[in-house]
Amino acid sequence: MPTTIIRCLLLSLAAVDSSGYAASEYEQGELSLVQQQLNIIERLAAQAETPGNAQPNERYRFDYPRLAEDIQRIRQGVQSYLSPSRAQPRDPVELVGDYRLDTLPAEPSP
Repeated sequence: MPTTIIRCLLLSLAAVDSSGYAASEYEQGELSLVQQQLNIIERLAAQAETPGNAQPNERYRFDYPRLAEDIQRIRQGVQSYLSPSRAQPRDPVELVGDYRLDTLPAEPSP
């Protein structure tokens, strides 16, 4: 159930507020750990995405590009919180969270 773990982590990280106040030392340290964990998740997802793992008859597959976009979005939110350039409105776009893609059949059945 790695996808469930990744989804829970991404959703919990998405709750990081990007308001304009300065983060405490403790919070900066914790958010630095979040960024490190995002790097680890990104590497694990890249390893899992290897083409040799795909089964030709799978009906669904994991949407790795969407996961990478969400990780980048979270990373940018944490970074903008830690070093805001100026007070700006929050980006209202939400994470998708659905990483299952329908795959097309390899060959149409006769």
